[in-house]
Amino acid sequence: MRIVLQRVSRASVTIAGRTAGAIERGFCLLVGFHAGDGPDQVDWLAAKVAGLRLFADAEGKMNLGLDDVGGAVLVISQFTLYGDTEKGRRPSFISAARPETAVPLYERFLAALREQGLRVESGEFGADMLVEIHNDGPVTLILERGPA
Repeated sequence: MRIVLQRVSRASVTIAGRTAGAIERGFCLLVGFHAGDGPDQVDWLAAKVAGLRLFADAEGKMNLGLDDVGGAVLVISQFTLYGDTEKGRRPSFISAARPETAVPLYERFLAALREQGLRVESGEFGADMLVEIHNDGPVTLILERGPA
């Protein structure tokens, strides 16, 4: 499982002209699932996201987490995170989990984040989405957890 996390001042996702999800301060998570992923990766990464301290304290150090700043998360499914561009000019997505595997993992990830006490907004799995991200900092991390 792979996540591109961006600390944002605001972010939103629009599907067919309607806003499907929007947050102010928090994290925008672009999330991809590998064909071998399962619940262990999902649960571990949900706990990792919830515990990250990426917001500045009074001294300007990244010591505050989402809870401390009243932040939220916007989660966007992004199978292209497993695009392989090593050969040719068109990416191969053979490593990305098929929808019958990825959809339940995506739903579990959303639920696991909520169980961590986070306010969660999301896009729609497989939809054509327009994502607006206002990266704050900029702060961007890549989080990854592969099968055991």
